[in-house]
Amino acid sequence: MTDLFSGRLAILGLGYIGLPTAAALATRGVEVIGVDINEDIVAAVAQGKVPFTEPDLAVAVSGAVAMGRLSAVSETPEADAYIIAVPTPFNEDRTANLSYVKAAAEQVAPKLKRGAIVILESTSPPGTTEQVSRWIGALRPDLRMPHDSDGVAEIHVAHCPERVLPGRIMIEIITNDRVVGGVTPRCAERAASIYRVFAQGEILLTDAASAEMAKLVENAYRDVNIAFANELSMISEALHLDIWEVIRLANRHPRVEILKPGPGVGGHCIPVDPWFIIAAAPESARLLRAARAVNDDKPHHVARQVIAKAARFNSPTIACLGLTFKANVDDIRESPAVEVVELIAKGLPETAVIAVDPYTDRLPPALAGYSNLRMERAIEAVEQADIVVLLVEHDQFKTLGRTRLGGKVVYDTRGAWT
Repeated sequence: MTDLFSGRLAILGLGYIGLPTAAALATRGVEVIGVDINEDIVAAVAQGKVPFTEPDLAVAVSGAVAMGRLSAVSETPEADAYIIAVPTPFNEDRTANLSYVKAAAEQVAPKLKRGAIVILESTSPPGTTEQVSRWIGALRPDLRMPHDSDGVAEIHVAHCPERVLPGRIMIEIITNDRVVGGVTPRCAERAASIYRVFAQGEILLTDAASAEMAKLVENAYRDVNIAFANELSMISEALHLDIWEVIRLANRHPRVEILKPGPGVGGHCIPVDPWFIIAAAPESARLLRAARAVNDDKPHHVARQVIAKAARFNSPTIACLGLTFKANVDDIRESPAVEVVELIAKGLPETAVIAVDPYTDRLPPALAGYSNLRMERAIEAVEQADIVVLLVEHDQFKTLGRTRLGGKVVYDTRGAWT
């Protein structure tokens, strides 16, 4: 087994993956320096505070800072290893925007010493990790990089994609298996020495491109299966069937496990990552493209259904419960709930729309410009509403009594009240 990493490590990007990774390493004795371009995030982490909600993360960060193992800065320092955990959104043509990854590689390059490890954690199309090696090599011709070294490379470049669930990150970052793909086998081994510090799951070594593709496939698999459930829900509505009863019965088959439908697909990964595969092989990725179309249309379908229900009333009030992309987190990235609320507010400009979410006290930017839209607490919103739309199954919403919903039109997109 490779020796455990014991040097100084810098993590570029203190978001939903970078900061938990920093805390996991620092609480196990590694000196970690977090780097972020957002000065507010740097200031918060430096004080042992967490800039977003994630169970158990605040305790880990405050403890690591108190021990002197975790610090935060805005400039990339010298270190023995670097983890790049920056965003990889897509461009207007749905190809991967690697500008953040390239910028991080360019910040790391002048700081590298022989023997350093560079790991890309950002979800990326196949070939990106090797491209990171090329970007660095172009800036540091004095170093033998693994992508073009006939002998032993002086810098070790690898990819280790995150595979955690928001709301369970601090558990799964420790317990889940990790895939570590190196530009060379030696790169994979050196990178694995870092994850063995805290990971209890199996460390699976492979090449960089396979590791990149495996991560994309994991999320594309989820997307396709969610699309099946979402399409079934729309078919069931057209046939006036209870989708929750249909799924309950079908799932009693020993080899069937249909997922729960919802108002769409959100988060930074599942709605984005399939497009990286589609862009890589557009003529072959027919099923993935169809799944994306189904899931992208689901918020529009939900909004159309709500607008149709509103036509039964004279000046109704609509309460939309939930804005985040999943239950019990504060993350609104790519949230279908936000899109549904916007479509309703835009489609019914004279109708009062109330948004509710216990994890945020302000409307996201996409919703800020609608005069007919406001935020309130759940109980007050439901009391005023003629139509109640459940978009996110936050625990707080599940506990709303049926008496509060009595006499109202209820559209439950999550099956929480069935």
